[in-house]
Amino acid sequence: MTKKLVIVESPAKAKTINKYLGDDFIVESSIGHIRDIPARAADLPEKKRELWKTTRFGIDIDNDFTPIYVVTDSSKKQVRLLKKHLKEADELYLATDEDREGEAIAWHLLEELKPKIPVHRMVFHEITERAIHEAAANPRDINMPLVQAQETRRILDRLFGYEVSPVLWRRVQRGLSAGRVQSPATRIIVERERERIAFTRASYSGLKAVLAVAEDEFPASLRSVDGARVAEGSDFGPDGELAKDRLLLSPQDAIDLATGLSGAGFKVADVKRKPYTRRPYAPFRTSTLQQEAGHKLRFGARRTMSAAQRLYEGGFITYMRTDSTDISASALEAARSLVAERYGSTFLPEKPRYYGKKAKGAQEAHEAIRPAGEQFQDIDVIAAEFGPTSDETKVYELVWMRTVASQMKDAKGESVIVQIEADALDSRTCRFQASGRTITFPGFMRAYVEGSDDPDAALDDKETLLPAMEEGEEVRPIELTPTDHETKPPARFTEASLIKRLEELGIGRPSTYASIIATILDREYARKSGSALIPTWRAFSVVGLLEQYFSDYVNYDFTARMEADLDRIAAGDADRVPYLDAFYNGNGSPGLKSLVGEDVLERIDPKAVNSFPIGIGEDGEPIVARAGQYGPYLAHGERRASIPPDIAPDELTLERALEILDAPSGNRTLGIDPESGLDVLAMAGRFGPYIQLGERDPDSKEKPRTASLFKTMSLDDVTLEDALQLLTIPRVVADHPDDGNPIEALNGRYGPYIKWGKESRSLETEDQLFTVDLDEALALLAKPRQRRGAKPPLKELGADPVTGSEIVIKDGRFGLYMTDGTTNVSFRKTESLENITLEHASDRLAEKRAKGPAKKK
Repeated sequence: MTKKLVIVESPAKAKTINKYLGDDFIVESSIGHIRDIPARAADLPEKKRELWKTTRFGIDIDNDFTPIYVVTDSSKKQVRLLKKHLKEADELYLATDEDREGEAIAWHLLEELKPKIPVHRMVFHEITERAIHEAAANPRDINMPLVQAQETRRILDRLFGYEVSPVLWRRVQRGLSAGRVQSPATRIIVERERERIAFTRASYSGLKAVLAVAEDEFPASLRSVDGARVAEGSDFGPDGELAKDRLLLSPQDAIDLATGLSGAGFKVADVKRKPYTRRPYAPFRTSTLQQEAGHKLRFGARRTMSAAQRLYEGGFITYMRTDSTDISASALEAARSLVAERYGSTFLPEKPRYYGKKAKGAQEAHEAIRPAGEQFQDIDVIAAEFGPTSDETKVYELVWMRTVASQMKDAKGESVIVQIEADALDSRTCRFQASGRTITFPGFMRAYVEGSDDPDAALDDKETLLPAMEEGEEVRPIELTPTDHETKPPARFTEASLIKRLEELGIGRPSTYASIIATILDREYARKSGSALIPTWRAFSVVGLLEQYFSDYVNYDFTARMEADLDRIAAGDADRVPYLDAFYNGNGSPGLKSLVGEDVLERIDPKAVNSFPIGIGEDGEPIVARAGQYGPYLAHGERRASIPPDIAPDELTLERALEILDAPSGNRTLGIDPESGLDVLAMAGRFGPYIQLGERDPDSKEKPRTASLFKTMSLDDVTLEDALQLLTIPRVVADHPDDGNPIEALNGRYGPYIKWGKESRSLETEDQLFTVDLDEALALLAKPRQRRGAKPPLKELGADPVTGSEIVIKDGRFGLYMTDGTTNVSFRKTESLENITLEHASDRLAEKRAKGPAKKK
């Protein structure tokens, strides 16, 4: 009996497809990419390691930028299994995703497996029985332009990351990374924070009124006085100055107007009615799904895509990485049938609705994201499969509603603007405005309304009713209230609005948005406060260095052109080799190679790159914020103080900086170590106060010696003598008489203890670290180890809205972490007990669950 081997990316996808193919098919997964460019020579087989010397980071620059590929350690076992199945097969079907990454995986499988049987490329955009059988019956060849585009992107990312990141290590901080797309995205977040720092708030006042016609009350606001428009927030520039010719009311002006209008007659001066129409939103693309899940579900991009991936692999939605808003004829019919069935024929347009692509730089054609199949599964089916409160059910409901709503009639309504005039006691004419909106036919809004980042935004289905009024009609004032306002700086980006901005700029592609944001957060270039993305001082340093010395690579137009060039390669309209040569070696403008030499490093001043002026102290000395190796800190002359992690850059004013510097917990120099001649510093750190011997040299891999303060000590009163004694910890008590190995006295997160090999015993007091001798240590080691009781949680956040389990914060061996009892996630440096919310913890735990268990090395 003949056998056909089908290879897909994931086990879940293989399991679903296996249900639709007969016994003459073997369906197996590659578990993602099987090959990659090695990170170092040691990753190559020993007989091939000489090749590394002829390459630049695994890429043969002089031989048409040819990369070396190796099977990754995590894939070796799976590749052996695939080769075993291949021996049993008569035909091979490569059924990886129909995008650049999927095409590249198929090509790598072909290159590594070297099959001697017929090979077919099998593509589909939904995992249904009909789609799978059609794909098997209509295979194609591997699309090499797509493979070359993916390989070009991988080479670009390798060269940029490996050439530029070391510059950051030597001039900012070790372990940092630069990315071809990640760095411009980080710049977007940093630029918004710079705008907030430069923003000058302006104050203005107004007058709110509650008016009535008969018994119907309605709100109105003052718009003009004697024909002069009253200033509102949108009338001010970022410098706090009025950008338009407006009447600026002070608080007293508003009070005087309210008093002057007491007893005045109010009359309708003008009524304008205007019909409006709202068209349905297009079916989801990747970016719009991520944005809407952020608005409606408060999901991060990675969490949204993880749920969508599981829905796709289970056969419930179409492929979730797409630029397209088109859906197939059979899906159009399914959506229209549901409209008629659920909402009635009055909501169904005569003809199907079609939506053109709107994404800048849209690439390979797929359908929009929609429920899979010719008949859409009901939401209850997904709830039964994954759970009624699961991420998958929530995301599917969004997709189902959006798809169905896209085939419904327009919503129609009427907007009304009423102008009402009254004369104050000083004869000035005050004009108030009231706005209303009524929905005469809900249309698609019966099924779906888009969300918003702005909590004050009026959603499409929000009605504001006004009583019927005619010009000249008298209106009764009920209440006049002076109001004081302050302009607001531009809002920080959320994940949803950042994705929208990236798409507008043409930076990145649907398949990369979630990973871009995940990298920015994981590298601690930004932290989340609620849904807002707040850049760290580390991000300011990195972006500032790149802007000054690698300006093209954080230039938005340059990055978008790179994406467009990759699209041209994918379409077969451009050759990868000349493009890579121009990128690396230059072509009329400097290439990357010329920008990363030692001469560039010599020009970069680490102190300047990592310093940000805050203001001038009373002594005339500048106060600067610096991105230090162990966290951001303030410097004012010889004074140092750590910047609390919950203070955003735009909140670090001169006044706040002085408060931090003047606080007792600020860093200070205690004196000189007589042995080394280095400064002995008392410092406040993330894990508490500590002593440090000397400053960190950014060009050195060696870290200064540190020691935590005892619980009985504080930064306010620790002395040089105390500090020097603390720096002797860990202390070798003596060698053990049994094996000659040292017994050490150490201070750990759970308190003082002694250690001999793998054996450890707690000490009763921290002072014993200095006094415990060999006899006392041997006596302790002779006793059985005491099991430490579980420590109570530091903070209880409440029930996880996803799993229902209680989420708590605990103090573990390696620091603070959040847990729901089954999943644990360590705190990032930017997170603290004070700024962690239930929503944020739920997102972090969901991301960890989506990644699955950590792989053993």
